Amino acid sequence: MSAIDIVKAALAAVEAGDFKKADGMIADDMVFAGPVPEPLGKREFLGVQMAMLTAMPNWKFNPTDFKENGDVVTSNLQVTGTQTGELSLPMPGMPKLPPSGKKVSLPKEPSSFTVKNGKLSRLDVTPTARGGVMGVLAQLGVKM
Repeated sequence: MSAIDIVKAALAAVEAGDFKKADGMIADDMVFAGPVPEPLGKREFLGVQMAMLTAMPNWKFNPTDFKENGDVVTSNLQVTGTQTGELSLPMPGMPKLPPSGKKVSLPKEPSSFTVKNGKLSRLDVTPTARGGVMGVLAQLGVKM
């Protein structure tokens, strides 16, 4: 399986809510950085993804423009979803948000995935104006 195939499969597993499969495709020491206030480890990353999918069952990454260079895969992600459930992010200070029916559509965010030993070991998303977790919250009406 190529690095691109691993990245695509991991993203698809999260979107499908198959967190057992996603867990097996992500290294235990994985780091997620960029669109969150502080870098997250594997458990925190999966917790945020579970919360987003619970709140927005149609949560999608919409990846495009895949390129592979050894163990590094680059892509653009453009997260979308509609909040039909409560959003309860497992992050300190984050309020619970009741279902709003609001649609979220973030700008394209350049992303870099590192794959080691057949697993996703790092995801770096370039901070983008109106992007990331703060962009999701802003579009849902949270005043920061």
